[in-house]
Amino acid sequence: MEQTKTTPFGKEVKKRLVDLEQKQAWLIEQVKERTGLFFDGSYLYKVMTGQLNTPNIVQAIREILDIPDTPQD
Repeated sequence: MEQTKTTPFGKEVKKRLVDLEQKQAWLIEQVKERTGLFFDGSYLYKVMTGQLNTPNIVQAIREILDIPDTPQD
């Protein structure tokens, strides 16, 4: 089974989590609190690999991790 590649946005999310010394579980909880939407590890994986691009979720991740908007996202 071939593994899906992480997008540049997904790589930035991983880098920011390391910089902030936080885990993906923390980010998932923050996104759920901020949006009120369903969000779990599987959903985060799909966002980070480009399989999903839900604007409210992506924007919440950008705000929580302080990642600027970029045209290619």
